Amino acid sequence: MQSRNIGTIYIIGICGTAMAAIAVLARAAGWRVSGSDQAVYPPMSDYLRREKIPVFSGYDADHLRQVEPDLVLIGNALSRGNVEVEAVLDAGLPYRSGAQFVGDHLLTQRHPFVVAGTHGKTTTASLVAHLLHEAGEAPGMMIGGVPRNFGGGARLGEGAPFVLEGDEYDTAFFDKRSKFLHYHARTLILNNLEFDHADIFPDLAAIQRQFAHLLRTVPRRGVVVINGDDPALAEVVAEGCWTPCVSFSRRGGGVESDWQWQAERADGSAFTLYRAGAPFLRVEWSMLGVHHVANACGAVAACVHYGIDRAVLQRGLESFAGVQRRMTLVGEAGGVRLYDDFAHHPTAIAGVVAAMRAKMDREGEAGRLWVVVEPRSNTMRGQVHQARLGAAFAGADRVRLLRPTGSRMVTGALLDVDAVCRDIGAHAAAVDDVDGLLAALVGELREGDVVLALSNGSFDGFHRRLLALLRRS
Repeated sequence: MQSRNIGTIYIIGICGTAMAAIAVLARAAGWRVSGSDQAVYPPMSDYLRREKIPVFSGYDADHLRQVEPDLVLIGNALSRGNVEVEAVLDAGLPYRSGAQFVGDHLLTQRHPFVVAGTHGKTTTASLVAHLLHEAGEAPGMMIGGVPRNFGGGARLGEGAPFVLEGDEYDTAFFDKRSKFLHYHARTLILNNLEFDHADIFPDLAAIQRQFAHLLRTVPRRGVVVINGDDPALAEVVAEGCWTPCVSFSRRGGGVESDWQWQAERADGSAFTLYRAGAPFLRVEWSMLGVHHVANACGAVAACVHYGIDRAVLQRGLESFAGVQRRMTLVGEAGGVRLYDDFAHHPTAIAGVVAAMRAKMDREGEAGRLWVVVEPRSNTMRGQVHQARLGAAFAGADRVRLLRPTGSRMVTGALLDVDAVCRDIGAHAAAVDDVDGLLAALVGELREGDVVLALSNGSFDGFHRRLLALLRRS
C-alpha cells in the first residue's frame, strides 16, 4: 500500500506513547488521523489535543463506522477480543502495526538513528534529536515521550536524520518481533541491556536474541554505538556484527585505551567526555544523575560519527532541557515539592532516587525524601524483581509502595510489597490504594520535604490530587 493511496488513518490505542507520536507524524505527512483509547490521560491526551487529533474515549465498533478509515493502525497493547480489533478483522479493513507503518512510509530516504536498550532510550533519543537540531540537520523524530526542547516527541523534519526510540517490546498481537526491527537503523545506539518485559520474554536470552536480529539489519556503512561496560550487550555483539562499532564506557572502569569514548562524572550535573583518552568536552548541564552522563556519551559518539562539530555538541548538551516525566517538578504546595518520574525498573528507580538524593544534599536541603511507587508495568506487578527491588531505594528517607493490581499479562504471584518494605527497612510501608496513600501523606508531610512519585502510568491522578490536598491543609 503506497502512502499516496491512504487518506484516513484510525489508530486503536492512540494514547500509548509510541502511537501518539505516530499519530502526529501521520498527520504532518498529510493523512487525516483519529483514534481511540481506553485510558486517556496526560501528557499524551494533552499532546494529542494540542495537535488537534480527535480521540474517542473507550472502544466501540461504531467509531470505525463514523471514521471510515482507509488504514487502521493497531497498538501493541491491543489483542483479540477488543471490540474495535474484532470489527477491523470482520470488515476486512487494511491494518498494520504502528512500527511497520513507520518503517514502510516514514523512513524511506532517511538516515534512521535508533536508540535501543532497557534504560535511557527516551532521554538519549531526545538528546540526539536536540544535538542534530542544533547542528541545523532538521531531524525527524519519533520518541515515546515529550522532549522539552521540542514540546513533543514527533516531527517529520526536513533533513536526512530521523531519530527513533527503539523499543524491544513486541510489535503487535499479529507480529511478535521487536518493534525496533522495523526501523532500518543506520546509526544504532545500544545503551544497556537487562531483563525486562517478563510478560513477553521468558528470560534475558530471549531479549538478546531480538537485539542480535537488530544488529543483522544495520548496514556496513552504518555504525553501532555500544556501551562497552554492559556484559549482556557484549554477548550480543559476539554472536555477530557486520557493522563498525564505536564503544563508550565509564572512565576509570578499565583500560582506558580499550574504549573510543569515556565519561567521567561526579553527580551527573557536570562531566567530562574523553575521546581516545584525551579530553573532548567539559559540560555543565541541567540534568541530574550519573545515568544521564552515559546517555550523553552515547549520543555524542553517534553525532560525532555523523559529522557534528564539537562546538555544536557543547552548545547542545548545555541547552538540553530533558524530557517530561523524567524528574519533572510538578508543583509545590505547603512547602512540599512534588516530582514525577517514569522509572519502573529497579535499575531506573535506583538511578533516579540517587540523583534526587544527590541534588538535595548538594543544595543543603534539610527536608526528607519521600519515594512513592505505583508498580504498574506488567513486569513490576509480578515477582521478577522481587529480590532486588528493595535495594533500589537507598537514599530515600521514606518509601511508600502501592499494592499492585492483577493483570491478564502477569503470570504467577503478584509483587509482595510487604516483603519489599521489610527489605527496605522500617521507613517503608505498603499502601492499598492511592486514596489511602494521599490520606497518609497529607498527615505526615512537612515543609521542606520532597516527594518523588514513580509510575509509568497515570498513578490515578496522584500528583494533581496531592497538590490540591496540600494547598487546602
